Amino acid sequence: MEMEMEIEMEMEMEMRSTEDINIATDITPPLTPLSFSLHNTHLHTHCSSCFSLITPPPIPIPNPNNPPIHYCSLHCSTSHSSIPLSSAEHHLPSSSTSSLLRTALRLLLHRHSHGSTRLNHLLTNRHLLTSQNDDDVAETVRLGALTMATAIEKQNGCSKDGGTLEEATVALCAVLTNAVEVHDNEGCALGIAVFEHAFSWINHSCSPNACYRFSFSNSLLSRESKLRIAPFTQNSKQPQQIDSGVFGSSSEFAQEGREISGPKLIVRSIKRIKKGEEVTVAYTDLLQPKGTRQSELWSKYQFICCCQRCSSLLFTYVDHILQEICVVCGDLSGLRSNYKFFRDMTDRRLTDSIEDVISEYLSVGDSVSCCEKLEKILIEGVDEQLEGKAHSQLTLHPLHHLSLNCYMTLASAYKVRASDLLSGDSEIDFNQSKAFDMSRTSAAYFLLLAGAAHHLFNSESSLIASVANFWIGAGESLLTLTRSSGWSKFLNVDLVLSNLASDTKFKCCKWSLMDTFRACMLNGQINSQDFENVSNEFIHSVSDITRNVWSFLVYGCQFLKSCKDPINFGWVMSKQNSLDVRAHDIKTGMCYTHEPVNSIGFRGEQDYNDHTVTHIFQLGVHCLTYGGLLACICYGPHSHLVSQVQNILDHKNDFLFS
Repeated sequence: MEMEMEIEMEMEMEMRSTEDINIATDITPPLTPLSFSLHNTHLHTHCSSCFSLITPPPIPIPNPNNPPIHYCSLHCSTSHSSIPLSSAEHHLPSSSTSSLLRTALRLLLHRHSHGSTRLNHLLTNRHLLTSQNDDDVAETVRLGALTMATAIEKQNGCSKDGGTLEEATVALCAVLTNAVEVHDNEGCALGIAVFEHAFSWINHSCSPNACYRFSFSNSLLSRESKLRIAPFTQNSKQPQQIDSGVFGSSSEFAQEGREISGPKLIVRSIKRIKKGEEVTVAYTDLLQPKGTRQSELWSKYQFICCCQRCSSLLFTYVDHILQEICVVCGDLSGLRSNYKFFRDMTDRRLTDSIEDVISEYLSVGDSVSCCEKLEKILIEGVDEQLEGKAHSQLTLHPLHHLSLNCYMTLASAYKVRASDLLSGDSEIDFNQSKAFDMSRTSAAYFLLLAGAAHHLFNSESSLIASVANFWIGAGESLLTLTRSSGWSKFLNVDLVLSNLASDTKFKCCKWSLMDTFRACMLNGQINSQDFENVSNEFIHSVSDITRNVWSFLVYGCQFLKSCKDPINFGWVMSKQNSLDVRAHDIKTGMCYTHEPVNSIGFRGEQDYNDHTVTHIFQLGVHCLTYGGLLACICYGPHSHLVSQVQNILDHKNDFLFS
């Protein structure tokens, strides 16, 4: 019997739906962590129990042995303060203490072990994580476990014991395998947490049907949502009965109305899920190409992803596009025969160049240099030469994952440039004019990023969380542009406000996006068919509006001028200059030329008119509303991001020349 139990516990577990689940549905109640810890950088500013920001920050008390611990309330202190003392973490040397080791020590407090393969029902992956002597992960486990074992022995007042080191190794491997990064409402990584099997047994997919969010409230757990999943072993037909042990389950805690410390986690569907279907989430960035995802998953978790997206015989359209290299000029014959070699070589060179620029920007803060260097890379790419043949100029496809990274950085950098200009005291009129140009370019990059990601989202709906953030960013930047004082130099402000007030088509909002967003806010759910319909209406609407303002937004930026349409990417499709002939089996090949293009009817800065700002305002509201709808699907109606969108929409008219 013991042998059968050990074999069963070593089998890979998965969580499946116990009912048909619609899109935008909470799959679990708020789950509480088994173990958790803030990162060292946040120990002075956040509550060590619920991870909420402490305002004002507490005055730190120096302690040579271990970092300080602070709480936001008596409740948090009462529920959590005994854990650091009991876990032996105060015996960790200051040079070694980390959220990883603290979390592993805390996990051992109520250990419920099943040999070396599982701890508290959680897979440890110990054999994989420790089998490579020269591997960085194996070295991290070896040194970390030794440090933990020493701290435990000091706590217990005993001599070195092989059993203590074994326990420390198992706990550390369990944390490395199961811990998730806990992010605040702004996306900042606060710490790590290990959750019970209701979450930790949810497997990874590069095309997942669920995502998760965090809650930092220390109030009673919600009794409204229920656990809609159950554990199964692979190929089994019946759910596995798991003894909850000393921890119980979060759903049981919720029913008892108990208050528990730690950041909460809720799993939510982003697709329709049939009864009996496996529920999956993403462990990595889905906007990275297959090779990068596989490398990261192996490095962190020691497994090779075999999901449908990764197992496809040919690259999916999204994975093909995310790494596509384009030929601006040169001989294609030699390049096609060595496509993979030149693609990988070009990708490495461009990756190194872009990462160097972004790293320099983050460390030095020179936004002007960052913009110039990144746009030069986007326009010029790299030159390659085959033996005995002319140079070929290779560049990134506009939807390449590095291009998306550049758009994101450029949007931020131009925004910073605008802010820096407005904060200057000299040449106020000149600075306001330049700041207006920088804000305009920033908004264009935000819109290009959102449109590019949405194009990929049409083929891979699991990208919904990223797309939500990008549309919200585009909406905010466009509305911020309408607030700029730079408009007053060219426009009759009173006339613009009058036009907006009389714009009955926009005011009545005959398309259903706003109504759908409000309905989703009200009940937290949306019908799949309604979502598809409103998405189609949204793209149609923003395409129409964008045609009226894109050439204005990109004026003065050579790279953006070459991007003819940020919503419809048909302009990059052509069979002539594709490197990879196999791509034609997936989608038509890609070519891309950087030809400065001015749309018909736009003659330059003299072509400002009263309708331009009206269209930008409308476009901003559309983008923000749709992004809010996507965020509501991913994170629920009460999430911080959705509340942020709702607040802006409630005061959207404040963005006009305020």
